[in-house]
Amino acid sequence: MNDQVTAPRRLGEIGLNNFAPYLMNRIMGRYNAGLREDMAHQGISTPKMRALAVLSVVDGMLIRELAIYAVVEQSTLSRALEGLDRDGLIRRETDKEDSRATRVFITDQGRAAFERHWPAMAQSYEQMFRGISESEQQAFVATLQKILRNVRRNEF
Repeated sequence: MNDQVTAPRRLGEIGLNNFAPYLMNRIMGRYNAGLREDMAHQGISTPKMRALAVLSVVDGMLIRELAIYAVVEQSTLSRALEGLDRDGLIRRETDKEDSRATRVFITDQGRAAFERHWPAMAQSYEQMFRGISESEQQAFVATLQKILRNVRRNEF
């Protein structure tokens, strides 16, 4: 009987260029760095822009949901939301079903701020997929969605 447990391969055996988490971090690091200049020009931080981007698609989210979708720590997001609220880019309302929870809505001014940044995001997105066919992109996104289902800790 062979009940031996095989040790997982070491990173050196896999290699950085074959280690998906490393590649994903490099890709997102480069993507975010490319967008920082445009955001700085507009005077808006990455957490603020991520919140506006998510709200431009799914408005009225609970703060805890927005933190997950925007991939921002809730404490960092709370500070970002204070600034966005102060600048009139979002509004916050108490949830009708849970008075302890807050929903966040993008304002027309917030949508306009996001729309000013969208061309830079779209250009970075197009650059990321340059030379990759539509079917390869669809397969890649489908694989990412499966990976996300495997690693997520909530229902979305």
